[in-house]
Amino acid sequence: MNGVGVQSWGARAGRAVGIGVLLIALAGCHTGRREVAPDLLLVSGKVLTLDAADAIAEAIAIRGGRIVAVGTTAAIAALAGPSTRRIELAGRAVTPGLLDAHAHFSPGSFNRLDVIDLSYPRIKSIEEVQAAVVRRAQETVAEGWIQGRGWDEGKLVDRRMITARDLDAVVSDRPVWLSHTMGHYGVANSAALRLARIGRDTQDPPGGTIDRDAEGNATGILKETAQELVSDLIPPPTPAEIERGIREMVSGFNAECMTGVKDPGITGDAWEAYRRVLATGDLTVRVFALWSGGRSIEDAQQVIDERAAITRPYEHSGEDRLIAGGVKLYADGSGGARTAWMYDDWNLGVTGTDVGNRGYPNIEPDALREMIRLYHDAGLHISTHAIGDRAIDVVVDDYLDAMRENPKPGLRHGIIHANVPTDHAIDAMAALQRDYDAGYPEPSATFVWWIGDTYAGNFGSRARRLNPFATFQKRGIRWANGSDYSVTPFAARYGIWAAVAREPALGIYGGDPFGRDEAVDVRAALRAATLWTAHQMFLETKIGSIEVGKYADLAVWDRNPYEVATADLKDMQCQLTLFGGEVAFQTEDAR
Repeated sequence: MNGVGVQSWGARAGRAVGIGVLLIALAGCHTGRREVAPDLLLVSGKVLTLDAADAIAEAIAIRGGRIVAVGTTAAIAALAGPSTRRIELAGRAVTPGLLDAHAHFSPGSFNRLDVIDLSYPRIKSIEEVQAAVVRRAQETVAEGWIQGRGWDEGKLVDRRMITARDLDAVVSDRPVWLSHTMGHYGVANSAALRLARIGRDTQDPPGGTIDRDAEGNATGILKETAQELVSDLIPPPTPAEIERGIREMVSGFNAECMTGVKDPGITGDAWEAYRRVLATGDLTVRVFALWSGGRSIEDAQQVIDERAAITRPYEHSGEDRLIAGGVKLYADGSGGARTAWMYDDWNLGVTGTDVGNRGYPNIEPDALREMIRLYHDAGLHISTHAIGDRAIDVVVDDYLDAMRENPKPGLRHGIIHANVPTDHAIDAMAALQRDYDAGYPEPSATFVWWIGDTYAGNFGSRARRLNPFATFQKRGIRWANGSDYSVTPFAARYGIWAAVAREPALGIYGGDPFGRDEAVDVRAALRAATLWTAHQMFLETKIGSIEVGKYADLAVWDRNPYEVATADLKDMQCQLTLFGGEVAFQTEDAR
């Protein structure tokens, strides 16, 4: 605001929806007889509070980074003092800052300048992938790795995976590794396969697959843990690259009216990078970090020994910008790679069958059960990746067993993705939430959109129950929505739209492979990106709704999500982001 007393965004767009005089007393705003005025007022808007009544106000007063009053414009304006700044909303909508329950926010490999962006619509064919690899080979030193990320065969005109043969045709003398948008598989050229010593006789690693052709030769496609045979050979991002990546993500989130994230599976290097960004005052996104929980009982015990003492979000020190929140585990693989653990065979092209392939567990089930018990007993919050119906059943049953053996209500254990839960899993989630404040799905609504064409082909008829939000709502099950960036774009407006629309990106298998039975309205979708995600960050008393006493983490939009057509939700534009009452982002129109 640069000290300007009044801000205006043009002529007022009509009177905001009123709710009477909803003025809430300025708690603690009096010293003796002299009233302390707010620092900032937002007036003449449509304030979607997302409080228990889902009330719509007109104005907000902020002091000391927190909301001190919500009400009508007249009532809030009367609180102004000589130095109070004022923003005229001109009828624009205000929501709580949007939150992401699952985004890979800190991995520097997603943000490195030397990694080729192969995402759609930049790349639409294998020929264009080849051209991008050639360009990078010409631009960089001859002996270095060539890396790319973000390709998706579901969006390529070729409708097939990239192979080593495709890459060898353009670059054969340098190692190439191209990670898929889902992060659960990628492709290496022959030079990279040789460095990794992957040949006809190489055995699949536990929890991974080396794809082979009919003659038994490696195709270059490596799934799940098999990726590490190549990726572990690539120099990791430096501390400076990790820090730079975090700063870029902070800016990107703020520009999308986003103010919080749950970052799963971080390392100690990422934690230290976060601390450096926090120390400079630049962490204008509240980060709830999950440590990588490992793949063995020994890994779990080591994490507990090293991290449990500082990883107790229900009793943390009050630092609400960077929270050591818990651990992330993997129960299975990917819906794109058809490695997620299912009861029945995966589909091919909707009606075909990947005969004999039902995916597999990422961690041996008995070991996973013991790891969950160890983390639970140590008082750590757990979020476990589970996509396949069989994997989801295993996870919710393990949570129930842990709770019944050692009741610890309030740990809020989550099921990441929870793509196609069975009726049994839904019953278990409802029981866990009701009895133990645990068992919360943390899905990605954008899966039906950004990777929806691949998903429709692989899940077949099961796609109709993918992301069963309407069923969750009917059963009283709360869920927290995430993007799973960089699997899908991180803008939370896409997730809000996708939860309502359930439309795939290209419609390769028709425009309605998921149906509308499991769609929800925009109010539920918005709660899943605000208050319900705040709950999974253990911050629901501090963020996620617009109420007195909460942080002034606020989002101002060019349109009201409660009033526009479904298709317009996807195109909402962020105009202003406040983080703790300070401007974190604003458009030129708002300056």
